[in-house]
Amino acid sequence: MIYWKKYSSKKLADKIDKSLQGNVDFSNDTALGYPASKLDENVFYHNAPFLKDAPLLKTFVANPNHIGCHTVGESEHAFKGTQKLERETLDVIAVDIFNAKPNEFDGYMATGGTEANIQALWVYRNYFIKTFGATFSEIAIISSEDTHYSIPKGANILGIENVIIPVDFETRIIKRDVLSQRIQEAQNNGKKYFIVISNMATTMFGSVDNPNLFVSVLKEFEVEFKIHIDGAYGGFVYPFSKDREIIDFTNPHISSITIDAHKMLQAPYGTGVFLTRKGLIENVLTEEAQYVNGMDLTLCGSRSGANALAVWMILFSYGPHKWFEKISVLLMRTNWFCDQLKELGIDFYRHPNMNIVTMKSDKISKDIAEKFNLVPETHSGNNKWYKVVIMDHVEIDHLDAFLKMLKQSLLVK
Repeated sequence: MIYWKKYSSKKLADKIDKSLQGNVDFSNDTALGYPASKLDENVFYHNAPFLKDAPLLKTFVANPNHIGCHTVGESEHAFKGTQKLERETLDVIAVDIFNAKPNEFDGYMATGGTEANIQALWVYRNYFIKTFGATFSEIAIISSEDTHYSIPKGANILGIENVIIPVDFETRIIKRDVLSQRIQEAQNNGKKYFIVISNMATTMFGSVDNPNLFVSVLKEFEVEFKIHIDGAYGGFVYPFSKDREIIDFTNPHISSITIDAHKMLQAPYGTGVFLTRKGLIENVLTEEAQYVNGMDLTLCGSRSGANALAVWMILFSYGPHKWFEKISVLLMRTNWFCDQLKELGIDFYRHPNMNIVTMKSDKISKDIAEKFNLVPETHSGNNKWYKVVIMDHVEIDHLDAFLKMLKQSLLVK
């Protein structure tokens, strides 16, 4: 590890205090030109005594705006103190977790995985247009049927086609011949440039795509492509599991990665991460944003600096070893749950390096599903799967209660 360390509570608080001192203080400084201020005092009590012992709440009240991308060019100087901690967060995630080389990536703390995924699509659509003179109709997104809905949403917004690849019902794996057939059909329909979405844990199944399968097939067709890893769910789990395939920036064909901090990292909602190799994010420069100091390279524009510092604080309060330990416990808990399901004869899918278990719905009553808040594959009828996610709050006792009720219902049947 180069950047990721474990800090004491005091050091965490001291570094946040120092970062806030590097920002404009709207209570005391003269700042006439910013369309921003501290949070409204009619609702937010700025002098609450507990704030001195709550560094993250203090940041929330200070209301830093992290507009822009702070890994390239200049940024708004009014918030340079907290921007530094966002860069430290990105260093940990890009370099220490996903093996990018220092200073050879760009990125920012997005509002979530949906934005980060659409940001990737936007970057590559523009890359193909600017580099090869591609038209919208010549660009296609390749993604599996289990891919997150942000991808068809992004395709709709950006005006490019999404080619959806079926997966095997039992294994949730893309078969090579099916992928090859769909790419051939797309090429016959005039597609020349491909944006690949390779999943690091799909939302419903936790299934993990093999990015090298896409590489191998697309190279056979001699077409231009870029690969984006959607690790919105799996990004803080999969890299810490044993015996996994390596999916990170050491693979030269992987150009960008999405991670959601408001899932496994338990950061506030509205907190995601977009990472990409140097030289790509400039394809979405909005030159019209002249009043913003530096380059506006993000989809969302203004965004909460407090959310970025929440991720920084979580990562540095754990450190790499304690985080690995946490994930190991969750995966062991998942192993135990899967063993119990096998004994009951419940069919399920589970990727061995993930903490999502998706059970076939045929032996699970609607009453049990509702009582334990199981998530169905679809709410619109003909549901075939229910999933359980082994998060921090899901303990063995909770799983055992579910299993006992499930066993009883099977005996009644």
